[in-house]
Amino acid sequence: MANRPEKEIGIKLDPMLFELLAKFQEIELEDVEMDVGDLEIWLQPSATAISQITPKLITPKAKPTTIIEVEFTPPLEQYPGQIVEVKLGATKSEGGTRGRNIILGGEKSPAFCMFENPMPNPPVISLDVFDMRIPLAKAVKMHVAEVMEDPAAWAKLAVEKFGADMVTLHLISIDPLQKDTSPEEAVKTVEEVVQAVDVPLIIGGCGDPKKDLAVFEKVAETFSGERFLLSSITHDMDVEKAALTAKKHGHVVLSFTPMDMNLARELNRKLYEFIPKDHIVMDTTTAALGYGLEYAFTIMERARLAALMGDQELQHPMSSGTTNAWAAREAWMKMAPEWGPRELRGPIWETITALTLLFAGVDLFMMMHPAAVKTLKDVVNELLSGHSGRAERIAEWITVRT
Repeated sequence: MANRPEKEIGIKLDPMLFELLAKFQEIELEDVEMDVGDLEIWLQPSATAISQITPKLITPKAKPTTIIEVEFTPPLEQYPGQIVEVKLGATKSEGGTRGRNIILGGEKSPAFCMFENPMPNPPVISLDVFDMRIPLAKAVKMHVAEVMEDPAAWAKLAVEKFGADMVTLHLISIDPLQKDTSPEEAVKTVEEVVQAVDVPLIIGGCGDPKKDLAVFEKVAETFSGERFLLSSITHDMDVEKAALTAKKHGHVVLSFTPMDMNLARELNRKLYEFIPKDHIVMDTTTAALGYGLEYAFTIMERARLAALMGDQELQHPMSSGTTNAWAAREAWMKMAPEWGPRELRGPIWETITALTLLFAGVDLFMMMHPAAVKTLKDVVNELLSGHSGRAERIAEWITVRT
């Protein structure tokens, strides 16, 4: 064999050996050496393994052609607290001269959550009237220019033409830094307005705590039983004297504080010592769109939710001096053309301020521009009507024309 070529060298195995090997699944070789060059190993999986790794064909699902209809049941909350009701204005049968009275408050749920509880008393709008000529934005002045020297005529215009539910008479002239008119002169002005309109009145001071209190005392005594809203009682005023004056003559007070719930609680707590709870309306200050509306909204919303959750010191109807919207310069200044004409911009500014606070829970709005008043009234009436919205028109606001 040594002389035979290498390629002819081979080993012949007896066929019996293959028969023996076929009976075993494994073969172990001992003391065997294999010198392998290129080695290829072929593994042939079983049919079961192939079926496991072969992806199954998924039949695509048909696209839905209709929206699945599911009945929606709104979550209902039960609140332990309730806003007290406050009545403004006294009719002849009640000892006053007003043609009707207005009730604020009474809510058991957040604003317009009527699926939980009905809204017992709709929000009310009072138009501002001043007892002397003051600087006004052109967009407002154009509607009241003829009556600015006559507060009685101004009040009549506000009720008969602009649809005011109430009138806020601001006695600006009593300010020591203005005309410093006497409480007796203020009473004459109030008398003129009382004779001109029969809606409930809000009597506003000038902001000087001593002079305001002196005027409130005289007005409250002269018009005893009319159930005016005296605007306003503040921390820097003689709270006891003011509250006892209102109580003695059957009037309601506006508890006014800056944007601080703790200060609101503190002032209301003082008032409870002298006046019934249902003789207090609360104002936590309104800042307009553009310079702090989010703060005003947040405080009012927190106060209302806290009241509904049981905070008795905040369970009062809320008032908003919405005309503060005109303090924002964007509401009345001449600006670049992209801002739009100020004759429209101003009313929109006041409207947005009012609508924002409407959903915070405000019950009484003190406003100024007729268009803003009408818009707020229309929105409130629509919300209270119970009509369902038209979802198919939701995109039309992009192209709407007014």
